[in-house]
Amino acid sequence: MTDYILILAGLAAVHLLAVASPGPSTVLVIQTAAVAGRRGGLLAAFAMMVGAMIWAVAALFGLQALFAHFDWLYVAFRIAGALYLIYLAVMLWRHAGDPLPDVTVTGKRLTGWQGFFRALLLQLSNPKIMVFFGSIFLSLLPPGLPAWMDGAVLAIVGLNEFCWFALLALLFSGGTARAFYGRVKRWLDRVMGSVLAMLGVRLVLSDH
Repeated sequence: MTDYILILAGLAAVHLLAVASPGPSTVLVIQTAAVAGRRGGLLAAFAMMVGAMIWAVAALFGLQALFAHFDWLYVAFRIAGALYLIYLAVMLWRHAGDPLPDVTVTGKRLTGWQGFFRALLLQLSNPKIMVFFGSIFLSLLPPGLPAWMDGAVLAIVGLNEFCWFALLALLFSGGTARAFYGRVKRWLDRVMGSVLAMLGVRLVLSDH
């Protein structure tokens, strides 16, 4: 049992470091929280958790092996993900000058769910997440583990993903952060859009 606990602790630490590293998910959750408020930001964080767990399940049960045998499938996933990043970048640039919506108005509740689906699509459109999971699972999880370990691994993935992105959502949906975002929205949205576009281009040009 002690060995299993050490394995899970190592997995949790490696995964948390990966989640906390800046990337398109971080950009999107921050932007969603600032625009849609706390509820929208937390829904986006929840979407990141759901998407990551779907890829983790895929990695645990062999989708990485399928990609290894069918290169074109991985390329198709990668290009689709890149196009979605570029689409988000264009939307950020187009609406950079729009004022922040009043998140206290009940009619804006749909914004939160829009943020959820946008975040979920972003998470699912990047097969490199699944490849990452496959890599750390192969390197940290020895073969022949009991079935309950699969559940523990997925629980760790879900907890890490939601806690980190929920923290970002809470930080950037506060009144002070929201007021600051409102003042610099035009330029910050363009910067974030440019980052997403560059990540999309990098994903297209990536060989692996």
